[in-house]
This record gives sequence, C-alpha cells and structure tokens, in this order.
Amino acid sequence: MDRVNLREKFALFADHWSPRIVGALNGQHVKLAKFLGEFVWHHHEHEDELFLVVSGRLRMEFRDRHVWLAEGEFLIVPRGVEHRPVADEEAHVLLFEPASTVNTGNIQDDRTVSELERI
Repeated sequence: MDRVNLREKFALFADHWSPRIVGALNGQHVKLAKFLGEFVWHHHEHEDELFLVVSGRLRMEFRDRHVWLAEGEFLIVPRGVEHRPVADEEAHVLLFEPASTVNTGNIQDDRTVSELERI
C-alpha cells in the first residue's frame, strides 16, 4: 500500500511504446507508457483497454474515425476493436487493462513487449 507518484515513475524511463507496470489489482495492471509517433494497428481478442492521457495529447485511430485525447482525458477501447494510438509529440499515458494484455494485441512485431518491467 505505497503511494505512487506518476511524475516520478515517468522520469524513470525514456523509451516509447514500452509499458511499465506501476500497480496491480483484481487481475488488472496499471501501466505507464510514453507514446511518440504511430503505433501498430491491432486489436485485443479478450481485453478492454483504458488509455488516460497524463500529459501531452494522443489520437486514437479507428478504421472509420479517430478520437483526440488531451491531458486528463481517457478512452476505453472495447475488446475486438482495431485501433492505433498516434502521438505527434510525446504523450505520457496511463493504461488500465487485464494483466494478460499484450501491448500489440493480435500482432507480434519488434514493438511487442512480452515481459513488462515493474517500476
């Protein structure tokens, strides 16, 4: 039951698209990631994902539309929905999702992170 300071945790890493675990509850992980550029199009068969923008701005692209998220806003992407996060400038994002969630979902590529670091 330790307090978590998001600014301090974000200061511990610099790479993009590589989530870190900062908490766990009820089979869910609270993760932090830095986004910059375009991610891969993907979906998650069994997991919903929550994206909360802590700083910066992010565009969540869907095949039929896109949604802009500003600091302090969040979006839930339901399981099975293909999406691609895009950040034109660096964005700091908190993710809340089941522990089983792989960052690239149904896609395996060089951005897939199988073993997440806990910070």
